[in-house]
Amino acid sequence: MAVRGDRATAQLLGLAADRARDYLAGLGERAVVPSAAALAGLAELRGPLPTGAGDPAAVIALLDRVGSPATVASAGGRYFGFVVGGSLPVALAANWLAGAWDQNAGADVLSPIGAALEAVAERWLLDLFALPPSSVAAFVTGATMANFTCLAAARHAVLTRAGWDVESHGLVGAPAVTVVVGAEVHPSVLKALGLLGFGRRRVVSVAVDGQGRMRPDALPRLSGPAIVCVQVGNVNTGACDSVREICARTRDAATWVHVDGAFGLWAAAAPGRAHLLDGMAEADSWATDAHKWLNVPYDSGLAFVREADALRAAMAITAAYLPSGGARQPDDYTPELSRRARGVEVWAALRTLGRAGLGELIERTCDHAARLAAGLRAAGYEILNDVVLNQVLVSFGDEAVTRRVIAAIQADGTCWCGGTVWQGRTAMRISVSSWATTERDVERSLAAMLAVARTAGGEPRPRTR
Repeated sequence: MAVRGDRATAQLLGLAADRARDYLAGLGERAVVPSAAALAGLAELRGPLPTGAGDPAAVIALLDRVGSPATVASAGGRYFGFVVGGSLPVALAANWLAGAWDQNAGADVLSPIGAALEAVAERWLLDLFALPPSSVAAFVTGATMANFTCLAAARHAVLTRAGWDVESHGLVGAPAVTVVVGAEVHPSVLKALGLLGFGRRRVVSVAVDGQGRMRPDALPRLSGPAIVCVQVGNVNTGACDSVREICARTRDAATWVHVDGAFGLWAAAAPGRAHLLDGMAEADSWATDAHKWLNVPYDSGLAFVREADALRAAMAITAAYLPSGGARQPDDYTPELSRRARGVEVWAALRTLGRAGLGELIERTCDHAARLAAGLRAAGYEILNDVVLNQVLVSFGDEAVTRRVIAAIQADGTCWCGGTVWQGRTAMRISVSSWATTERDVERSLAAMLAVARTAGGEPRPRTR
């Protein structure tokens, strides 16, 4: 076995870097989905645990030879499923370097560089999103944990105001907390509420409009401890709730307003889209993903909380061996003690893009989505949503036809789009979230969509919308 830092280690890392470069270089021409043969080849990775040590170079070679063809090419420019960003080259390179550092970013004494970069990125992000500068950030795994983190702070704050210490006494016997969500709330918010003991089915669901936005006029009258969860960036339509109006309607109540902005919060960086987030700074907490529109490697989520004390009270722990006081301790704000240094990639992406570059990335992907919608509409297919961000919903006819077209597009391999059911309509869902998507990718994907739709029996129906 090679000793860390010797020639064999350098050769092994060079081998991995070479194979990674070859993989990325081939993304432009390969099918987005792996072939049946590639998936069958995964059987070579199975078998019993070896009894003896193996050759590290042979392990990496096997992993690349069998594993790389069996990946989904979501790092390329023609993956439009879910809301998946690629990895900016600088963010990927920073990830490699941070992996070599092997830092535990939970405390500044464990990783001075990790703590420092989180502090800088926190300040940059608060400025970028125009959030209250006294707010604090937590670097977590993704939007599910970001929502959990924010809502834990919300739980602490609203129950503290009601005279209850939830961290000490739990929820048994606590004052009831009213939790309000929109009818099209993302399931990650409901999961977070369940994990926090609020119950996924005990929430109050508020009606939404034709684009999936919570209707402020439908908000219930609130009294006592309450949490209202709003959304910017509906996962189907991209629509954003009216945060300013919702905050205004709840300002007199003992209410915490939380914003689920898994991808939509990044619209704040785009001059032509920022108006969709009017009133954002009036909320109390905000959750988003950096591995979506900031395009850093998985996994990377961000939680922001106006009241730093509420977040620390919900998350911080003490022990004789843990550092306390003095510098900002990252683990005072996150559910985990031990975690990787996600702030490295966030800092690298922001330092490289700058405000203007990030804004251009957001605008460019939104323009790509609009182009796909326009092309599909011009061909006679129905676009179901107002394309305000990077999400497009298209119907190719009735449910059976639309599902047949979606399956055919996925099998074709030129691009990948998923299906959904939105407000009773079955649709193909297109999300353009990657820095790597080019105009050529868009035109190539659009041509494939139209060709496949015609072959699969899509029903053009010209619309005036």
